[in-house]
Amino acid sequence: TTETSDIVGIDDVENTAKSAQSHYHRPAFWEMLISALIGLVAALVLSIEAINIYKNPGTLASCDLSAKISCTAVAKTWQAHLLGFPNSFLGLIAEPVVITIAVAALGKTRFPRWFLNTAQVVYFIGFAFAYWLFFQAYFVIHALCPWCLTITVTTTLVFFSLARVNILEGNFGKTIQRKLTYPLKIGADIAVEVLLVAIIVGFVITELG
Repeated sequence: TTETSDIVGIDDVENTAKSAQSHYHRPAFWEMLISALIGLVAALVLSIEAINIYKNPGTLASCDLSAKISCTAVAKTWQAHLLGFPNSFLGLIAEPVVITIAVAALGKTRFPRWFLNTAQVVYFIGFAFAYWLFFQAYFVIHALCPWCLTITVTTTLVFFSLARVNILEGNFGKTIQRKLTYPLKIGADIAVEVLLVAIIVGFVITELG
């Protein structure tokens, strides 16, 4: 009887821990889902615009607001076709995957550690690529694309929400989990997200000025 009660007690502790963890995971997966949906819309619009510009070189994109806020100016550069096709096509591939992961996770699917670590690495590449494109647009092309800016922001939100889950799950190791759990629970990652978005907004305002 004592052994049975001990086992039940251990199970209760583990279930409570998992429940507590899921409390912090759900907002992260909601953030991933909403961000990926917005990113998918932006990638779709950019893809359509890119195809139209390719077919009709004299066409102006619908998001052209001025010489400095112009999707057309950005779309005609080599940076916008780094892999030989419009960068937005990558979004059409990546965003549905993120949406699927977020929906499955909200449905209480638990992914293995290797899967979430792989997703983090792949999305880090996307995160770095998005910021490289942003700085290329600002410092080299001297024109900003509204939909590209949208994808930069949504990529930032997805990257940090996924990192939040991985850290709280201990997927990066127990030491990192132990050191960063409290900062995450008081919103340190959200503060970094807000800071990055504020920096982007600052650059945009400076460009317009």
